[in-house]
Parts: sequence; structure tokens; C-alpha cells
Amino acid sequence: MCRTVRIWVVLLLMGSASGSAWAAEPFVYPTKGQSPEQLEKDKFECYTWAKQQTGFDPMQAPQAAPAPPPSNLQHEGQVVGGAAKGAALGAIGGAIAGDAGKGAAIGAATGGGIGAMRKRSDRRNQQVQYQDQVSQQQAQYQQKRSEYDRAYAACIEGRGYVLK
Repeated sequence: MCRTVRIWVVLLLMGSASGSAWAAEPFVYPTKGQSPEQLEKDKFECYTWAKQQTGFDPMQAPQAAPAPPPSNLQHEGQVVGGAAKGAALGAIGGAIAGDAGKGAAIGAATGGGIGAMRKRSDRRNQQVQYQDQVSQQQAQYQQKRSEYDRAYAACIEGRGYVLK
């Protein structure tokens, strides 16, 4: 009697701590006339067994998504740096042609444009990498959940229940 009370208390605490997790659990129908108490005991024991077999606990919240990419990108200074390098090269080329100022201006504009393109490219690449990380994490969670569900179903069905 005391053990049954403890099981009920544990189940109630688990259910209240993770309301949405229990809502995702399948319906379990007793086919061999098992009592409601036996059903709850078997469900808890199968939950524990499936968790031990798979290392996955459906009562735990999924991991948070990884942090978004930082704003300080590798090529953050490329616009200014590109403009400075372009101005220097443009000034040299312009000096040879007879107008160092005009060459520096053209070089600065070209270098700044190239730097801006690198910065945009880096930002896009980081966003793609971040989305890949999030997708990979979600796929891993779904795989572990699927393994847990299979183990839980095997246990429950082995005890004479139908799972829907």
C-alpha cells in the first residue's frame, strides 16, 4: 500500500512538472484487465526502463538552440581596411599616371566595395552555419525521442497493453 502511494506521488510530481510532456504520451489500453493502479505502475516502470536504455528523458526540456553568431565578424574591418589598401594602391597607380589623388579615390572606392562584399559573405556563411547547427540539434533530439518511444512501446506492449 505504501509503495503504491509513493508511485502515485512520483507520477503526480512528474506530471505537474512537465505538463506538456505527458500530453505527448500515447494512449495505453490494458488488454488483460489490468487495474488503473497497475497501468500507472507499468507506465512508470516502462518510462524508467526506456530512459535507461536510450539515455533520453522525455520529461527533460530539449536543449536550447545554440547562441546566434557573434556580431564581430572576421571581416568586420574589411570595408575600412579594403578602402585604405585600395587608396594606397590607387595612389601609386595614379602617381604613375600623373594624378595620385584620383587614383587613390578610385582605389578606396574599389577596396571598400570588396571589403563590404567580404563582410556580407561572412555574415551569410555564419548564418548558414548557425542554421545547420540548429537543424542538427533538432534532428538529434528527434532521433533520441524516436529511440525512447520505441523502447517504451516495447516495454508497454510486453506487459500486455495496446499503444495508440
